[in-house]
Amino acid sequence: MINIAIIGFGVMGRNRFRVLETMDSVKVVAVCDPNISELPESRVYQDIDTMLSAEAIDAAILSIPTFLHKEIGLKCIEKGIHLLIEKPIASNSADGRELKECSSRNNIKLVLGYVERFNPVVRALKEEIREKEVYSISTTRIGPKPPRISDVGVLTDLAVHDIDLIRFLTNREIAETKIFKSTKINNHHEDNAIIAVRLENGSVANITTNWLTPFKRRTIEIATSEGYYEADLINQTLNEYSSSEYIDINHSYVIRNCFVRKGEPLMFELKAFLKYLSEGTIGDLADPDDSIKTLEILGA
Repeated sequence: MINIAIIGFGVMGRNRFRVLETMDSVKVVAVCDPNISELPESRVYQDIDTMLSAEAIDAAILSIPTFLHKEIGLKCIEKGIHLLIEKPIASNSADGRELKECSSRNNIKLVLGYVERFNPVVRALKEEIREKEVYSISTTRIGPKPPRISDVGVLTDLAVHDIDLIRFLTNREIAETKIFKSTKINNHHEDNAIIAVRLENGSVANITTNWLTPFKRRTIEIATSEGYYEADLINQTLNEYSSSEYIDINHSYVIRNCFVRKGEPLMFELKAFLKYLSEGTIGDLADPDDSIKTLEILGA
C-alpha cells in the first residue's frame, strides 16, 4: 500500500482525491490545504510543516499555485517523499532545475502532471502518426479564465500543455519559436497568445490559446504524409481525412472515424505514477527535463 498526501485541495486536488479513492493500491493518508477542515478517511492539515512532521508519507501530489511549487517541493524532497507536481514544474526554468537537482541528489522520483499525455485521443493520435511524416501541427486551447488561476498567464497555464504535446506526439525537439501575446481582460498576465513553432526536422506548428473565449475548445490537427487528422480532446474523438494524393477532381475525400478507447486521463496518469513508484518504470510520464524545456521555450 502506497501512502499518498495531496497538497492543495482546489479543483485538481479534489479530482485527484476522487480518483485515488477508487484505487486499491494506494491510500490518501493526509490532505493539506488552509481552506478545508475535514475529509472522510483522511487527516486534514492547514500547515505543510505540521503534516510533514506528523505523517508517514511515501509520495505527494502538489496541486498548489505554481509559485509555491519550488518551496513546497523542496520541503517534501528533504523528507524523502516522491512527487507528482502539477504542470509546470515551477514558475521558471531556474527553479525547475533546482527541484530536479535536489530530487536527483536525494533519489526522489519526480514527475509532472501533464495529464493530456494520458488523454485517450492523444494516445490514439500518437499511434496513428507513428510511422508517418508529420508536415504540420495546429492546436487550439481556448476558454474562459478559471477563477482559481491568479499567479500565471495563459502561456504558463494552457500553452505548456501544447508545447509538451508537440514534443510528445512527434518525438522531436522544438528548434525555434515565435510568441505573440497580449493582455486584454487581465490586469497582470497575458490572456491571449499565438505561438509559431519550427521543429528540428523542419516541420511547423502553431498554438492558439486564450482566456477570451466563452466556451472551451481543445483540438489538435495534424497534416501528415498519408492523411490529415483532427482530434477533439474534450469529446475524445479522432477523425482521419484522406490525403491530397487521393483527392479527385471534385475535391471529395474520405473520413475515417478512428477508434478511441475512451476513459479518464487522470486515472491513467495516476496509475502510471503508482507503477513508477512501485516498479521504477516512468512510461509516458513527463520528467523534470520535459517541463524545464517547456518553460525555456516560453522564455520563463
